[in-house]
Amino acid sequence: MIDRRRVVVTGLGAVTPLGNSAPEFWRRLAAGDSGIAPITAFDPQYVTTKIAGEVKGFDPDERIGRREARRLDRFAQLGLAAAKEALEDSKLEITDENRDDIGSIIATGIGGILTLAESGQRMGSEGPQAAGRVSPFFVPMLMANAAAGTITITFGVRGPAMSTASACASSNNAIGEALRKIQYGEADVMFAGGAEAAINPMCVGGFCSMKAMSTRNDEPGKASRPFDRDRDGFVLSEGAAVLVLEELESAQRRGAHIYAELTGYGVSSDAFNIVQPEPEGAGIKLALQRTFKDAGIAPADVQYINAHATSTPLGDTAECKAIREVWGAHAERVAVSSTKGAHGHALGAAGALEAVATVMAVATGIMPPTINLEHPDPECDLDFVPNVARKAQVDVALSNSFGFGGHNAVLAFGKYR
Repeated sequence: MIDRRRVVVTGLGAVTPLGNSAPEFWRRLAAGDSGIAPITAFDPQYVTTKIAGEVKGFDPDERIGRREARRLDRFAQLGLAAAKEALEDSKLEITDENRDDIGSIIATGIGGILTLAESGQRMGSEGPQAAGRVSPFFVPMLMANAAAGTITITFGVRGPAMSTASACASSNNAIGEALRKIQYGEADVMFAGGAEAAINPMCVGGFCSMKAMSTRNDEPGKASRPFDRDRDGFVLSEGAAVLVLEELESAQRRGAHIYAELTGYGVSSDAFNIVQPEPEGAGIKLALQRTFKDAGIAPADVQYINAHATSTPLGDTAECKAIREVWGAHAERVAVSSTKGAHGHALGAAGALEAVATVMAVATGIMPPTINLEHPDPECDLDFVPNVARKAQVDVALSNSFGFGGHNAVLAFGKYR
């Protein structure tokens, strides 16, 4: 049996509705701020949901360069900006000697949807003749793997590179698969995370038609309310986050700052419904159990869970049921919070944003709060760190992500010792 190498987190980058850097994102998250506001990306008069978690004040020309920005869809712009920040934070020097052992796995649920929508609109208004004037960058901008590929090109690294697309579980799958690449010696360093930018009429209209999103338009900051009795759907957001994952000995040799250790990864499928979770949380339970086995931990070892909880009636309840069943008598002793109350649901990038939050909870001993929890749902009766961050020892933390299609992915982070 091959001995698995240990993997640690040595760099963080984020572009989010709460701030355009990982430190700003974490500061506002811990403060209980909200990044949800009225939609400005388009006129939302024709849709029932008129609020979202938009990234504000992001200048792609400044962050990644004008030439590069023109060739990338917004999701890939955000992803590259987050990766650049993560690389700078890690203080990793990329050289001819190490570049073959550095890779990139960046997730997205939808990919270059803004590029697709813009070109489709032009085609619809101008007719078939518009096909002769499609941009040569259309296909590269549309590709789901554009962020992952652009990162390797920008940094000149030649290790494993790909994108994962499993709806809202995409980022956890990206981070988990990057973990495996390092554990089994296929890479020494991986840029891992997710990027999404889907706040446009087509996507918002589609989710509105499903009646999946909150319509609390008069109170944007209170619209995303995981585990609350009065929740009425999720709030769409955008953003990107990237972690630098590194083999422990590599990090030690260069004296890198280590935020946390990534110790385990578990996946499963609900095999139930394309959009609804299995109501008793059976698939979630299986993913959690596989994570425990992979990380060599027990439920009682966990102090904090960053829940997937999107503020939907069915999803939040199913997750609570799974946690209660898995933890049993210890269920009241584990703190569970959903940061989506603050930053909304970034679809394929959600898990990456939440991985940053989970890593920082381990690194700082601060559990971020579940904001807007004013009237707890009787069916969701765990310790949700309501409204105010909590200082506590966090030696082991989990980050849950579950996606349409029944995809479940859980990550385990631990304090590096």
